[in-house]
Amino acid sequence: MSDPINTYPTQARVISQDRSPAAVARQFEGVFAGQITKIMMETVEQDEQFSGGHGEEMFRGILAEQIGNSIASGKGLGIASAVEAQIIRLQGATNAE
Repeated sequence: MSDPINTYPTQARVISQDRSPAAVARQFEGVFAGQITKIMMETVEQDEQFSGGHGEEMFRGILAEQIGNSIASGKGLGIASAVEAQIIRLQGATNAE
């Protein structure tokens, strides 16, 4: 029996993601940098004359996320290498069991 709401067959999209420890560590660093950036942006006093109002508030989180990704794609904060080492160590412990 067909579903009247969903008349077209759907196919799950396979999203290729790099799951290497280095890529995951870099992604973690991007999220971390984005969270730090978001917190820093919240502490800055907004000038009513030059702020973007409600629209700016809505997109501030996205801006912070993109800044974090930009930081991580450059030199980063320096935590990706430590996170990568821990991931590799934990994967080794899991594979040994």
